[in-house]
Amino acid sequence: MPVQPNFRVPCPCCQAVLIVDPATGAVLSHEAPPAAPKADMGEALKALREGKSRREDVFRQSLSVEKNKSDVLKKKFDEAVRKAKENPDAALPPREIDL
Repeated sequence: MPVQPNFRVPCPCCQAVLIVDPATGAVLSHEAPPAAPKADMGEALKALREGKSRREDVFRQSLSVEKNKSDVLKKKFDEAVRKAKENPDAALPPREIDL
């Protein structure tokens, strides 16, 4: 039986290369992807500042959601009470413990 050559399988995510034996399916070796060029200090500082502003925006948004959370829950509760008063004969929803 002729010897089959090993497969070279590139990773689509990191561009690493795996050498796979076709007979056993075992990974024989791994070739690391080429190193990305390093950013200079100015670019790194700029990325850090952009990340800071993005984090502040996300924090402000989550803070406003938390501030309005009690109002939203109160409105939902009031609506549920109103529905219960309008139709007192309605069947209660099943409890999780009863399922």
